[in-house]
Amino acid sequence: MPILSRLLLILLFAVASASPVLAQDTQNNGQIQQTVLATPDQLSTQLDQVKKTLTDKSKLTDDILTGARSKTQAIQQQADQLTTSLAPQADALKAKLDVLGPAPAKGAPAETPEVAAQRKQLTKDQTDLTGQLTQSKLLSRESQQLLTEIAALRRNLFQAQISQRSASPLSMAFWSRFAQNLPDDSGNFRQLSQSVQGALAQAWQPANRLPFILCLSAAVLLLAGGRRVFEYKMLDIAARYLPSGHLRRSAMAAVVTVGTTLIYGIAAWLIYLAVNWNGVFDEDLDELVRPLVRLMFYVATMAGLGRALLMVKHPSWRLPPISDNLATRLWPFPSLMAYSALLLGVIERVTNDISASLSTAMAANALAATVIGGLVAYALVIMSRARRALLSSGATPASRPLWVGVLVLCAFLGMLITLISVLTGYIALAFYVARQMLRAGFLIAALYVVMHLINDLCESVLSPDSRTGIRLQENFGFAPARLEQTATVLSGVGRAFLLMFAIPLILAPYGAGANELMDRGTRIFNGLSLGTLTINPTSIFNAMVVLVVGYVIVRLLKRWLSKQLLPKTSLDVGMQMSIVTLLGYVGGILVFVLVLGALKVDVQSIAWVASALSVGIGFGLQAIVQNFISGLILLAERPVKVGDWVSISGVEGDIKRINVRATEIQQGDRSTVIVPNSQLITQNVRNVTLANAQGRVQIRLPMPLGTDPNKVRQIIFDILRNHSVTLNSPAPTVQLDSIDSGSMMFVCTAYVNNPRDSGTVKSDLLFEIIDRLRKANLPLTTPQDMVVRTMQHDPATPPSPPTTVFPGKPT
Repeated sequence: MPILSRLLLILLFAVASASPVLAQDTQNNGQIQQTVLATPDQLSTQLDQVKKTLTDKSKLTDDILTGARSKTQAIQQQADQLTTSLAPQADALKAKLDVLGPAPAKGAPAETPEVAAQRKQLTKDQTDLTGQLTQSKLLSRESQQLLTEIAALRRNLFQAQISQRSASPLSMAFWSRFAQNLPDDSGNFRQLSQSVQGALAQAWQPANRLPFILCLSAAVLLLAGGRRVFEYKMLDIAARYLPSGHLRRSAMAAVVTVGTTLIYGIAAWLIYLAVNWNGVFDEDLDELVRPLVRLMFYVATMAGLGRALLMVKHPSWRLPPISDNLATRLWPFPSLMAYSALLLGVIERVTNDISASLSTAMAANALAATVIGGLVAYALVIMSRARRALLSSGATPASRPLWVGVLVLCAFLGMLITLISVLTGYIALAFYVARQMLRAGFLIAALYVVMHLINDLCESVLSPDSRTGIRLQENFGFAPARLEQTATVLSGVGRAFLLMFAIPLILAPYGAGANELMDRGTRIFNGLSLGTLTINPTSIFNAMVVLVVGYVIVRLLKRWLSKQLLPKTSLDVGMQMSIVTLLGYVGGILVFVLVLGALKVDVQSIAWVASALSVGIGFGLQAIVQNFISGLILLAERPVKVGDWVSISGVEGDIKRINVRATEIQQGDRSTVIVPNSQLITQNVRNVTLANAQGRVQIRLPMPLGTDPNKVRQIIFDILRNHSVTLNSPAPTVQLDSIDSGSMMFVCTAYVNNPRDSGTVKSDLLFEIIDRLRKANLPLTTPQDMVVRTMQHDPATPPSPPTTVFPGKPT
């Protein structure tokens, strides 16, 4: 319950902080809904007013251009909405005129006055509506052209500001100008301070005192112990419920970042509410303070990312592979950078609000750029010292990826450019580079954490050993290797999309707002095309969704057919496999067509690709296409099917699978031979098990010539007929095939239901035949006689050696 109460409290604070924004959004939506009904003339007048603000190029500022861009975008949106709303009305008028038909020709019977008046009014309304449609489309095009012009003006202004050079802070001219304008700027700053003091005094009035104390106390409590309590509870929950591994570390890094952002951001918003509870701030002061509160969320996120990546107190939760020494040395750096970002934002807002002089603004920008450049130099020095200390201790530093080295080099160059630009007087350039380093560091750190979180989430959820992975294997039949491949693909695609949106944000130009940055991120590939095929991130995402959903549906349908429906039919296993395989081909083709439709690919978009590859398809892919068509013929005609025992070109075995290109045949030694499908169509194939063929058992038995053939025939015939597997129809036979070299050759034949049983039955029959013949004293061979004769001894020759007579042998 304490955790739940804290979470509810945070949620209430978030809702309270978001309520003014939501109210503002609601007001804006209401304004849009009201301006949707504006006529094209009104929109044209508004567009002309925007163009007038851009007439004097010498007085243009980035704020003016940003406001003009926002107004032009609103006008373009309203023009598009007007076109969308008028199109159905134009179609309805056209349908009514089609019902009335054309006016009667001369000499034809006249129509009634009511019909003529109605046709006249409808024609007039159609003409007016067509004019409005044409005008709204032209306004949309003019707005787009004006947006392009504004973007060019912003680029020119940016280049002019960057190339502007003032006196160096090392020169007396710089400080003399600053001293001359300091009294006026100090007076303006005192007015701002008095406005703030007046607001604080009004907030302490009895009507506002209680909300002031409550909000301020809540902010102090959050800043004092909210972050520690939140992180402690989140660490405990992560250790209990998250599986040990990379996911726990990346999730905790994200939690620390979000927790720090919420704690400090909500505390800043509570302080703002404490002072401005009943609208104490005037309009100018509120426009100054409200952006600073939003800036606090950004600064808190930056500090939270630094704490999440370093994790000094919990090294086992650290994401980047850095040593504890380096993490301890870098521990103050994220907070200092966050304070620098806050300082930069405050300086920029305050100088704009008090209309500070150019010398004062330059001095403030030089201070902010110098602080940020110095902090980057401080971090680089710390990293260098930590590396040297590790080398001096005899340890080997961990190898860092290439992109880390590139980032370090970019940080070093950015630091040099910032400090040198400040010293040489290019303060605008130094301020821009400092801001870019802050933005790039923030986005890269956030990208690092989110990419690790996506990768670890995919690998943990789709791991074969995880709970989700086990359920996917049980319910959908996914193989463990397929789950690992899916996790890798999803992780890669997710990180690729993140990188695609992060790169334009990091490389955004000076003064670009959040909406412009997001628009640039979503339109990064909109201008690219492949022939007539336009690359659109939305279409790519839709195609990926269609591909994944279609794949899952086809797989589930195949699983249902092979496991539930087809086994209950009278179809043999081979036919069931053929149906499932054909369904997979058809489903894959349909999914491919749907993916092309989601990508908005038409025939013309791929016609030039097909024509360019026609030669390659004709020659290089001829065999593949031939084997594919042969595979379809095998599945349809079924001369061979899965489970058949075939023999082709010296290869004999069972067909295990008929694929798109080739057929897998498993031989008797359990090895698999891959045979192209075209060979099964064009060559002679021996199918032993085609059409439920019966197996034949044939035994060739030689017997001595003196054996009684009728007795042998009767014994063998009884054995063949009485065996449990042999068939009575066709009946077994025992034939005397030939008499040769003093022996008779008996050919014994029997039949079994399955050819695969022939070998086993033959072995059983031979065992029994040998045993029965031996019991009947019918030898399979005739014993050989050996005769030893003694020759008369010749005295002239030496005596011969004695003759050995083996016992049991006749002499």
